[in-house]
Amino acid sequence: MLRKIETRGALDITHRAMQTCSQIFRYAIITGRAKYNPAIDLRGALKSPGKSNHAYLEAAELPEFLSKLRAYDGHIQTRLAMDLLLLTFVRTTELRAAKWEEINLEKAEWRIPAERMKMREQHIVPLSRQAIEIIEEVRKLSGHGIYVFPSQNNPDKFMSENTMLYALYRLGYHSRATIHGFRATASTILNEHGFRADVIERQLAHGERNKVRAAYNHAQHLPERRDMMQWWADHLDGLVGNGEIISFPTNQSNEKKILKNSA
Repeated sequence: MLRKIETRGALDITHRAMQTCSQIFRYAIITGRAKYNPAIDLRGALKSPGKSNHAYLEAAELPEFLSKLRAYDGHIQTRLAMDLLLLTFVRTTELRAAKWEEINLEKAEWRIPAERMKMREQHIVPLSRQAIEIIEEVRKLSGHGIYVFPSQNNPDKFMSENTMLYALYRLGYHSRATIHGFRATASTILNEHGFRADVIERQLAHGERNKVRAAYNHAQHLPERRDMMQWWADHLDGLVGNGEIISFPTNQSNEKKILKNSA
């Protein structure tokens, strides 16, 4: 059935149909009508809708991007937010609405409560040494408030969804990358370097279909995830080398498109 939709080129609809089928089977299992959800095994078997909505940086593009980000001359809070997003590859809303009470630097953990997660499951983000350093810098700016990244106009609210996007445009990546695409970049590189798919998927907070298992698995693979997140942070550091800023030609056409009130 899904292949028929896929052959029409309606890839978004194909994946939504698979999600609907999965929900139906999950309901059937709960009500005793079925014992297994076959839709789970179709992950990766269907063509992806493409990256037009969430364009992401390829591995070869990361060194240039990281150097540009280090030289970013906008608001420091915006740059630190993008740095932390790269290191943790959480969803944008999960980072923007982060609260200080969720972060435990002694345990090197960020525990995002279930109500803030897309799949409504608590998510543990192991913090690398580099992530902790960034958080400590951010604390100097906003540690007195509720939110880690408060709005620049109203500290009682968190950072606008467009703040990092405009910064990305300002760096010259309009139509070339999205903030959400950081997740795809990390996932691709980690898979290519041999990290287990289950560990990567757990760190991406892709929801567990079995709710009984989900209640137990919020900390699943945590030791491996800690090692992976530290490897990822070290890998990003290595791409920039000794920290020297590389000069790149400014994309004037993109610069002109930036809104005047961008971060």
